[in-house]
Amino acid sequence: MCGGFNIKESGKHTNGNGTNGDTRLQSPYLIVGSGSIGSTVARELLKRNKKVVLIDKDAGKVETLREQEFEAVVGDLNDPNLLDPINVKSVEVVLILSSDVAANKNAIATIKQASDNIQIIARAPSTVGKGELEAAGADSVVVPPRIVSDATMRILERVESAKHASDILNVLRSNGDGKLAIVVHDNPDPDAMSGAVALKAIAASVGTESEILYRGEIGHQENKAFVNLLHIGMDKIDEEKARPLSEFKKIALIDCSIPEENNLVPKNVVVDIVIDHHPVGMEDVHAEYVDIRPNTGATATIMTKYLQELDISIDKDLATALLYGIRTDTLGFKRNANPVDLTAAAFLYPLADHEILNRIETPAISIETLDTFGKSIRNRKIRGSYLITNVGTLKDRDALAQAADYLLNLEGITTVLVYGVGEDQIYLSGRSNDIRLNLGEAMHRAFGETGSAGGHATTAGAQIPLGVFSDTKDRPALMKIAEEVVMKRFFAAIGVENGDETEGE
Repeated sequence: MCGGFNIKESGKHTNGNGTNGDTRLQSPYLIVGSGSIGSTVARELLKRNKKVVLIDKDAGKVETLREQEFEAVVGDLNDPNLLDPINVKSVEVVLILSSDVAANKNAIATIKQASDNIQIIARAPSTVGKGELEAAGADSVVVPPRIVSDATMRILERVESAKHASDILNVLRSNGDGKLAIVVHDNPDPDAMSGAVALKAIAASVGTESEILYRGEIGHQENKAFVNLLHIGMDKIDEEKARPLSEFKKIALIDCSIPEENNLVPKNVVVDIVIDHHPVGMEDVHAEYVDIRPNTGATATIMTKYLQELDISIDKDLATALLYGIRTDTLGFKRNANPVDLTAAAFLYPLADHEILNRIETPAISIETLDTFGKSIRNRKIRGSYLITNVGTLKDRDALAQAADYLLNLEGITTVLVYGVGEDQIYLSGRSNDIRLNLGEAMHRAFGETGSAGGHATTAGAQIPLGVFSDTKDRPALMKIAEEVVMKRFFAAIGVENGDETEGE
């Protein structure tokens, strides 16, 4: 790097310097248009030991750059001889950073004519200019207003993340010597369970003792393997083993947000912490601390960010649990995934036990699950691109979601609804890849008034109380009633008229 040098005419010299005696400047990086953005980028390149030459049409500015020990030459973007002072063979990347789109297009044409091997990054003042410069041949185009906006949002997210972490620690510290109940939804999945274990670790960091509680069954074979292989400690609460929540000073809901909606907390009990990623009406959520992020693909992602922000050590089992929770709730990052889910997974990946992940993902399938798959296929009813099917009396609720995922692969099917009848509820699981339909909202419209229902645009679930029909001994009659309720309400909610349907064999 040098300053105050004189540019010589192109030609040969005999002192052995340069390439083949070429006196022209050599640099892998050129910056054309050296305003404040250009000089800032140049400084960053120099910090990384990259050689860079700046070109500007203002001779006074070029002299100032040289005084600041930049290599700089005079040149006009509209001049077809723009690159004459430069050895083009040495150039790898040109950054065209003026705000004049027309001049930038002329510079792109000049560079393209000089060499097809140079990568061109151009600046556009707007998205309209971005399209013009891409059409002109720029390999990449930056729009400074958008960059500033994105950077501001990243800073805001970091500020919010730090505040969330501080606030939840304050809530946990206020628990004193009391115990914290961490409640996950009934029939918990890996996302809920890993999130609960993460909150347990956060609570332990401030000396708060906690227990993870759930109601229902862990039926999915992968979920059972998940609990066993990662040593997930949870206490099942049911009629045989009732525990009053009054023995806990504070209560946290993880991966659910409203008491009694698919969880063991009675409706009249006030919870203290709610952390979830499912969309919900915020007017229905009441807690001292609430963190609901519908744009995040998994609660495990939220909990990973807490652990990072608080600099809490993550052991191999917890990292594996959180990574698996993110992967399963985003269907391998193909459903409801957000960039923050990817960054959380990237952070967890080197910390996780991938041998255990492989073992969790390849468990033996249970007879009950196989039967559920068979019934869902036999009982399918298709109306247009919609498939609704029942699995009869339900033993494993998790198998509903598996069946729905599987049936969505059928040719011509865009939306699947699978339901089964439990002791006192009709359980439903839905999947959709129809971009016109928000399945979570449709399920809420269809079943929310008489039960609990909701979810995301592509995945949702519901529970409908059987009420007086729960005592009936006539199961075929009960299934007929369930079918009428489910089909009539769902199709009414999505605006599909009753019509002919195709049944399974």
